[in-house]
Amino acid sequence: MEPSVYRLMAQTQETHWWFEGRRAILSAIIARLGLPAGAQILEIGCGPGGNLRMLGQFGTVFGVEMDEYARTRAREVSSCEIQSGSLPDRIPFGAQVFDLVCLLDVLEHVDDDAAALRAVAGRIKPGGFALVTVPAYQWLYGAHDRLHHHVRRYSASCLSRKAADAGLQVRRLGYFNALLFPLIASVRLAKRILRLRESDEAVLPGKLLNGLLRRVFAAEAHFVPHMLFPFGTSCIAVLERR
Repeated sequence: MEPSVYRLMAQTQETHWWFEGRRAILSAIIARLGLPAGAQILEIGCGPGGNLRMLGQFGTVFGVEMDEYARTRAREVSSCEIQSGSLPDRIPFGAQVFDLVCLLDVLEHVDDDAAALRAVAGRIKPGGFALVTVPAYQWLYGAHDRLHHHVRRYSASCLSRKAADAGLQVRRLGYFNALLFPLIASVRLAKRILRLRESDEAVLPGKLLNGLLRRVFAAEAHFVPHMLFPFGTSCIAVLERR
């Protein structure tokens, strides 16, 4: 990503409606995995560390990040060990394997996503999991994706095929950010049709709007332990290594 994107994320990751809502949703899903006490958790592409404290509720967390500024900020906001690395060929921590490996809006940045998932599969304990989130629907690809250096967006079926090719079994698969999907899709398409200038969606909106969007988005945390949505702006998969 552009250096300015990492800096904006570091400023807004604690309070922006999307980051807060996603943490609530991910926490609800991880809580149902039945991870062992003292679980070893790896987040690859941890950025400036917005998810590390949430993941720390479920075990001991390690982080991988390629950007130096983001690594520094991640260390400042957590007590986790953060090392330099990238997918697919530069995953640190030796031969260590983990109960849970998280790729939270990371896979879309990697040119060879199939090789990345194979590398992730090799770092999961037998019976352990990968939790993967990616932006959904290639037809929504736009200025935000280009600014964040997204190579692609995904459908659930596409993510499922790539996971299977990597030797990972799909335990759960679907979408989230469904309640706001009509609004987000309409705004993006309208801007594209009218050729309006698009700003970075990581910019913090006004306090009232941010609070409203957070409450709507985070409400999905009540549903996802039981069901994922058939559509949404993000795709999510829980993958198991047999």
